[in-house]
Amino acid sequence: MTFVSHAQNMEDVILWRALKDIDQGFYIDVGANDPDFDSVTKAFYLQGWKGINIEPVCQWYDKLCASRPRDINLQLAAGEKKGELVIYEIPDTGLSTLDKNIAERHKKENGHSYKTHKVNVLSLTEIIKSSHESAIHFLKIDVEGAEKQVIQGIDFSTIRPWIIVVESTLPNTQIEDFEHWEPLLIAGDYKYVYFDGL
Repeated sequence: MTFVSHAQNMEDVILWRALKDIDQGFYIDVGANDPDFDSVTKAFYLQGWKGINIEPVCQWYDKLCASRPRDINLQLAAGEKKGELVIYEIPDTGLSTLDKNIAERHKKENGHSYKTHKVNVLSLTEIIKSSHESAIHFLKIDVEGAEKQVIQGIDFSTIRPWIIVVESTLPNTQIEDFEHWEPLLIAGDYKYVYFDGL
């Protein structure tokens, strides 16, 4: 069986080494972005897996719907609780963020313009309870600075992904940023096992 990486830093290869014996597994991709380019889940989809893709930016949500008919594709943001938040959308990139300071940094340092609009927000607990009831083999969270809010929206007493992959650096940098959310995973009885630089 051929397995070709489509992820930014070969995260899918590492996941495949751990999960290759799972037939037709299930993933959740928070901040799914492009269904093909730099996608941690594409190789799994091609192997017959399916999952839930959460993506608030219309450009990427539409591509997910076209490319991933087997998946549940949701155009919203995951957060601590149900509501609405402002998104700072940076077109044609994977840099859109819920954090104005990060959007301003991208504008100042790289000349990226952004537009703002409101997006619906649900907690991962709400999303999973309404959409999926069996095992979650891996959960990927890459939300450009809002990782802590996503993790705060998981009830670990009932929601138990086997593996959680979280972007651990500030967007578009090598500056580690995991200290804000890692204690939540440790408290949820997860253990740190690997850092790949991203």
